[in-house]
Amino acid sequence: MKRTRGFKEQIYDTFKSLPQDVQVVLLSATMPAEVLDVTSRFMQNPIKILVKKEELTLEGIRQFYILIEHEKYKFDTLVDLYETVNITQAVIFCNTRRKVEELNRKMIENQFTVSCMHGEMEQSERDVIMREFRSGSSRVLISTDLLARGIDVQQVSLVINYDLPGNRENYIHRIGRSGRFGRKGVAINFITNTDLRFMKDIETFYNTQIEEMPEDIADLL
Repeated sequence: MKRTRGFKEQIYDTFKSLPQDVQVVLLSATMPAEVLDVTSRFMQNPIKILVKKEELTLEGIRQFYILIEHEKYKFDTLVDLYETVNITQAVIFCNTRRKVEELNRKMIENQFTVSCMHGEMEQSERDVIMREFRSGSSRVLISTDLLARGIDVQQVSLVINYDLPGNRENYIHRIGRSGRFGRKGVAINFITNTDLRFMKDIETFYNTQIEEMPEDIADLL
């Protein structure tokens, strides 16, 4: 099987072919230690402008959760959500490639039109999927955290965390796919009992509030 290069490897390979005196600017909504470690390889005495986590804004993005008794009920919950709201364009995040492919298969088997993307796909295949999603010919995209950072699709108004992400930084990157450029957005988190503590940790870390999803959710989309 062909091994897909990781983010760090791609960055390092890119900088090997650039001039030594090139000016580098790194921008990110979050700057965890592992990202800062990457920069030390190709930035020389950079000026750092870091925003305190309390100042990171989620303004314009309403955040909700649905408490689900067991992992196996997530799919039925997603189907019920489809019946409740008119989903124009949305991203559904799962934590693993296997979960992405499994959910994609089940959605198609149940006559839902979706596409999926993960890091083990060839770049050319991912490019086609993103073109279709940006054009609106594909309206619901199931993805791993591959899509969480740096991809702007202005029409996305809904992000569904089918799985809560593995770290706090990816949470803000994921839900930031909605509500782009001042538009309103909605993020819905599927939460099991084991996720409750981590959800509270996210709320505290970002000084934000994730509310239980109301019955009139359709009015917010």
